Amino acid sequence: MTDQQLIDAAAQHIHAHSIKTIQVPSINAAYGVTNDFMISARLPFVLGTDIREGHHSHGPEGNTVDACGDSSGIGDMTFLGQYRFPQRPFGLEMAVLFGIQVPTGATNERDNFGNLFEAEFQPGSGSWDPIFGMAFTRRVGPWSFDANWLYQVVTTGTQDTDLGDQFRYNFAVSYRVIGYSGDPMAALAHDPPEGHRHSRGHTHSHIGKAPHVHAPAAPVFGLDLILELNGEIDQKEKVAGVVNANSGGSVLYLSLGIRASYGQFSAFASVGIPIINEMNGLQSEPEYRVVVGVAASF
Repeated sequence: MTDQQLIDAAAQHIHAHSIKTIQVPSINAAYGVTNDFMISARLPFVLGTDIREGHHSHGPEGNTVDACGDSSGIGDMTFLGQYRFPQRPFGLEMAVLFGIQVPTGATNERDNFGNLFEAEFQPGSGSWDPIFGMAFTRRVGPWSFDANWLYQVVTTGTQDTDLGDQFRYNFAVSYRVIGYSGDPMAALAHDPPEGHRHSRGHTHSHIGKAPHVHAPAAPVFGLDLILELNGEIDQKEKVAGVVNANSGGSVLYLSLGIRASYGQFSAFASVGIPIINEMNGLQSEPEYRVVVGVAASF
């Protein structure tokens, strides 16, 4: 959203904001309790940069734009369980996902003028949010076809704000260009640990592959190319029961990625461009999304 759009909104007494980037480094850990049941935890650090808002004024300068600065801090921690059904009809692996996002994040960040940032710009939400979903995987030779959906029931948190329920869905096809021997278990042995979603509506689409174990094998370098569709649907937020018209919406990314692995180590990178970008009211629309990560298994 441009400064002129913020000024025009202020002239209509619309309280609109813009944000330049949202950066979310995180630490993830997962543990396979059994062959079919895995638990994971994720703790993010959230940084929102260059938050700006329109300021309505009847003075000689007229309406202006206030540079509110950055908001940063520990985000909300997510605990997730993943159970894979033993049955595999037609070779399709299915898993159920369930968990909760807990309010560990900071909710007291202030802007350059000493004012408390609104709840949507705080690193944490202050709310306890149940999560549930499903994941599906079908492997055919060096190809892997994956789909998942995840729904987060958002409750009222800091500043009496309900940030709105979140629905995430992903479809991915990957092809192992290096490291596939023709043995399905050999292809599986070097898939990296999967990540999961982040609060504030950002999803790493590799969530939800069915967990698996395998016999130890000699390290082999693996390289996968990945094509994805990553969808995000957010309901409008409510502040003290009042709906914010300038919130919520739907985005669908087309993402290209690469994943490399060797032995117990792996790395991935993905770049997504919105092909559907339907935000409600006046909001900053995402222009691109970059997801990168490294992992090690023990």
